[in-house]
Amino acid sequence: MFDCYENVVYPGHGVARISRIVEKRVAGVLTTFYELTFLSKDVTVLVPTVNAHLVGLRRLSSTECVDEVFQLLAKPAQLVAYSEFPVTSWNKRNKGYQLKLRTGSLYELSEIYHDLKLIEKSKPLSFGEKNLLAQAEALLAEEISLIRNIDQRMVLEKLRTLYYGSTPPCPQ
Repeated sequence: MFDCYENVVYPGHGVARISRIVEKRVAGVLTTFYELTFLSKDVTVLVPTVNAHLVGLRRLSSTECVDEVFQLLAKPAQLVAYSEFPVTSWNKRNKGYQLKLRTGSLYELSEIYHDLKLIEKSKPLSFGEKNLLAQAEALLAEEISLIRNIDQRMVLEKLRTLYYGSTPPCPQ
């Protein structure tokens, strides 16, 4: 169970604050909802409290998880020919990426980001790949900036420098 004013992650959409817990009558049954207000967009969503786990609503990740994410992203990317990276087509890879995106896991997001950055080293990304990369990057930056209590621009810079030269230490 989550508390009012707690920041939570709604998979695929980002960080939201529980602005209130409301009761509404739905099909004659009194149901309790979390009212989520997203931090990065002007959107409010109602999520039934009993279904919060089904939609993947979760607390912010731990600082240890963020450290693991940066360790994964800092692994040297092996420059491979694009044809060697995925044996599958973009459509099949995209389905896998969408499944990872819907988990809401910071680690899964970092895997998407890492894969697409690796592909980007071998070839220009397609429109769909660019959009997915931007989405993963934005979701990573949003959550990490809240966990580490630093500006999102600093997190974005850290993420991007992991692939373009020297890697400055991530601000604590």
